[in-house]
Amino acid sequence: MTHEVVAAWRAGDIQDTGRSQPPLRPPRAAQPALRAPRDMPRRRINKGTAGRIALLHAIAHIELNAIDLAWDIIARFTDDDLPVAFYDDWIGVAGEEAKHFQLLSERLAGFGTRYGDFPVHDGLWDAADQTCGDLIARLAIAPLLLEARGLDVTPGMIAKLESVDDTDSAAVLAIIYHDEIGHVATGMRWFLWVAEQRSLAPKAAYQEMVKRYFKSPLKPPFNTDAREAANFPADWYEPLGR
Repeated sequence: MTHEVVAAWRAGDIQDTGRSQPPLRPPRAAQPALRAPRDMPRRRINKGTAGRIALLHAIAHIELNAIDLAWDIIARFTDDDLPVAFYDDWIGVAGEEAKHFQLLSERLAGFGTRYGDFPVHDGLWDAADQTCGDLIARLAIAPLLLEARGLDVTPGMIAKLESVDDTDSAAVLAIIYHDEIGHVATGMRWFLWVAEQRSLAPKAAYQEMVKRYFKSPLKPPFNTDAREAANFPADWYEPLGR
């Protein structure tokens, strides 16, 4: 469905963004089962094939949520008088997140399993729920905190997969890593735009949003090279680390 809407938007078949009020949570199938984050088992790549399957399944869950997050930011904040370029950008993000989910689904199928076979937690959507009332908060927490955290941890996961000769899974994560730099850059571009519209100092506004909606200190080490490639300055997030 995402690929169909992306194609229709780019072809000019969809031109009116309209107004809407989406549900707080997207529809979900009966599987996978949702658990509290504290009840999820630890994933270890070095625990054989089972560990790699668990890792890929967890990332597939993140990417499925990312598809919904991209559409949610498009549908939820229609009262902010956003330019067409905003929709262009986030529709592009949705398409890439759908591509990521498909790649991970294909990789899981190669192991004889599928998305939904293992329990997952709903922490990512909890963050979306908390920021549903303010676009600048959503931008601060979704792309500029959660996705940026992916830039910090994905290179290590790629290296571990390569160390056990799972180059196919590593290649999928490398594609995701490259695209996510662009997603963080998209988040930064629109965070700056909203801050300018509201006459806010961007760095101070970001730090205020993180402290308000994310109660724990940010966890270093930070991948400053990838974040810099996404135009995300270190002096925005390093003071928030523990």
